[in-house]
Parts: sequence; C-alpha cells; structure tokens
Amino acid sequence: MPKYRIALMPGDGIGKDVMEAAQIVLDKIALDAEYIPADIGWEFWCTEGEPLPERTVETLKSCDCALFAAITSKPKEEAEAELAPELQGQGLTYRSPIVRMRQLFDLYTNLRPCKAFKGNPLNFRDDIDLVVFRENTQGLYAGVEFHPLPEQVRSALESHSPRMAAFEGISSEDVAVSCRIFTREGCQRIVRAAFEYAASHGYPTVTLVEKPNVIRETSGLMVREARKVGQEFPAIELWETNVDAMAMWLVKNPQDYGVLVSSNMFGDIISDLAAQLVGGLGFASSGNIGDAFAVFEPTHGSAPKYAGQYKANPTAMLLAVKLMLDWLGETDLAQALERGIAAVIAETTFHTYDLGGENTTLEVAQAVADRL
Repeated sequence: MPKYRIALMPGDGIGKDVMEAAQIVLDKIALDAEYIPADIGWEFWCTEGEPLPERTVETLKSCDCALFAAITSKPKEEAEAELAPELQGQGLTYRSPIVRMRQLFDLYTNLRPCKAFKGNPLNFRDDIDLVVFRENTQGLYAGVEFHPLPEQVRSALESHSPRMAAFEGISSEDVAVSCRIFTREGCQRIVRAAFEYAASHGYPTVTLVEKPNVIRETSGLMVREARKVGQEFPAIELWETNVDAMAMWLVKNPQDYGVLVSSNMFGDIISDLAAQLVGGLGFASSGNIGDAFAVFEPTHGSAPKYAGQYKANPTAMLLAVKLMLDWLGETDLAQALERGIAAVIAETTFHTYDLGGENTTLEVAQAVADRL
C-alpha cells in the first residue's frame, strides 16, 4: 500500500495545465503516494448543479490531503444562466467549492507564503519573505447573507442596534446584509497557528492585521484573543496594525514584516497584495490546513482564455506541492523542490511569458524536475 493517498483536482481553465506541470515534478520525486483524480469546477456546476459533487467529497474523506489547481466562479445571476436548461429554475445557488471544502473539512488555517526568489524580474524587492495566516472558515466568507432582508432578521437587528435607524424607511427589498461572524475559538486558533509558525521558523514578530477602531466587536475580539495568545510566546513580539495602514506599510517597507495574521477577508486582500510584491499570483501558493486534512493550491484564478495553451507560470502550483510535502513531513523533498524552483528562476533560461520568456508551462516544470 502507498504511504499517502492524495486527491488531484485540476478544476477549470489553466488549472488543468498547471496540474499537469505538478505531476511532472511529483513523478520525478517519486513520492510514495497514490494519486486519486477528483471532479470539481464549473463544468459540474453547469451539468449537475454542483461544482463540488458528493462523490468528490467522499473521495477527499478517503485521502490524506489534496492538490487543487483553479476554479471559475461567477456572480449569482450569471451562474444560474449557465446551468443546463433542465436545472434552471430549481433554486440552485452557486457557491465556491473551495470555500465549501474549507468549511466542510474545517480547514481553518490559510497559509500563504510570499517569498522573493533571486532573479525574478517582477520582485518589488529581493529581500521579502512574508507569510500570511488568514482565518479560513469564518468572517465575511461564512456565507450568512440575506437579500432581500427577512423581516424577522430586520426586526431583531432593529431591536438590538440603534444604528439600524439609519436605514428606516428603506424597503427590505432594497437591503442586503452579509454577516461578519467571529468566534473566540476561531480567533485563538488562527493566531496560535501564526505564533507557532513564527517560533518554528525563526520570525521575531507576528503582525495582527485588523480594524478594531471601526469594526469594534469582531476585530476587537480578534485583538483581545491575539494578546492572550501572544503571552504564551514571550520571545515573539506582537505588532498590531489596521488593515488600511498595513496595505501602505507593505508597499513602503515590506522587508520589515514576517508573519502576518488576519481574518478571512482582510487576509485574502493582504495576501494578494503581498503576492504582487514577489512577482504576482503566478508565484503565490496556499495551504488550506485543518487538524487532520489539508488542501493545497495556487492562489491564481482559472484564466479561461489561456486554457490549454500552456502559457501559465506553474511556479505557484509547484510551490503548493512544496507546501504539501512540508505538511506531510517530507521536509527533505520539500526543500529540494524549493531549491529546484529557485534555481530555474535564477537561471532565467526557462521562463514563461510573464517573466519575458517563451517557455511553456510544462517546459518550466520539466526544468525544475531536471534540477531535483
């Protein structure tokens, strides 16, 4: 029996291209694993009304972890319009399958390293080494939303918050509400994950990115719990900053920061900003990590217009493989893979179009494999 069972979910668009690139590297390192293909993506929404079919959920339950490549998502009305005719009008609602996986498997930590590799002409600076810890299951992405606003919900809000008076006289048909839900446990465990990572990787600080001066209750809870957790790590300094100021400081002095931790939406935004500092989403990998299961992915989209052209930079996907190897405890293989990726970037011989080169997705992946 293989040591690991790993689900492979190419998804949509260039997801298939970069997953093929990942398999080139996986074949070279000869990880003792069985790879299980799994359906996910827009095709299955259109034909089945479910972008994450139940058969895929069952496959994931039988695996140690998963590699996921890219997904196409569209707004509510557009998604319904692309359903097969026989599925339209049945009240089906598109929901991001990656968000569903995060909540279904309680993958509460979203780990996003943003490291500048030597020789990357797209680096903002060459000394950037950031890691963003984003709470992955709560906050504004919890999916508790209303439109139109139900009268019972409106009545409850009005009875508990005098600030609802500002919306008096506005029809509930004209009001939409998204709930930003934090729990004490949710705050504690994402902050603790950030501190533990900082301690094990030698980072001297953890920076909490929130907005407690305006979003007082939810950000306030995160700040209070972060301070409590920080006391367990006296050798690491806790910095606190507002999310808007953090966006400015990341552009001004990104080299001053190491581990950042934030709630779901703020973490999503800040990690994309940090990714651009080291070359863009083509260099940004992500781990969705829980206590017993994890899904690893590049953070770029599906770029449908490039699908099948093998133009996409596979680096983010290969770095996702590196994160997976780390999580599995295969640290020697993970370090070898990162060295191979760094060597290919530094040599400038094999580059995709975003770096000014003419090589394909698979040629770059093969170049990395050749250096392992």
